[in-house]
Amino acid sequence: MTEGTTSAAAEGADTLTRLEQEGEIAADYLEGLLDIADLDGDIDMDVEADRAAVSIISDAGGRDLQKLVGRDGEVLEALQELTRLAVHRETGDRSRLMLDIAGYRAQKRAELSELGAKAAAEVKSSGEPVKLKPMTPFERKVVHDAVKSAGLRSESEGEEPQRFVVVLPA
Repeated sequence: MTEGTTSAAAEGADTLTRLEQEGEIAADYLEGLLDIADLDGDIDMDVEADRAAVSIISDAGGRDLQKLVGRDGEVLEALQELTRLAVHRETGDRSRLMLDIAGYRAQKRAELSELGAKAAAEVKSSGEPVKLKPMTPFERKVVHDAVKSAGLRSESEGEEPQRFVVVLPA
């Protein structure tokens, strides 16, 4: 190994350790929240795409956990921000942690990937740009990734909370 390879490997290990620490802090915070709310759920931690990913899952079908998702994931988004703040308070670093509750975000990701692929197919056949409905930053990211994998490009336009994706011809 060369010196550059060694330092790159050490930097990768440091990043993984930092992300795992973020996951542990988030898990502790969320465990406390579940206790206060008297909800049952197991915490699963992972590192995905250079960010900590924490999921709250339930063996009981997750009906109680739906309260933590809220309408259109609004409560989930708020809990994610609170969890990021808890991590920031402990580490001093900004967190990009992703939170999923009862598989909501995973299901939403699949739906949005399909939406992005359909919009890309429509643009390919018509040659005209397609504007999608306003979305959260998470939703837009998933659509952008789906459009890119379909070989097209996309842009976000508008101001929050009315920011939306436009799928453009090649």
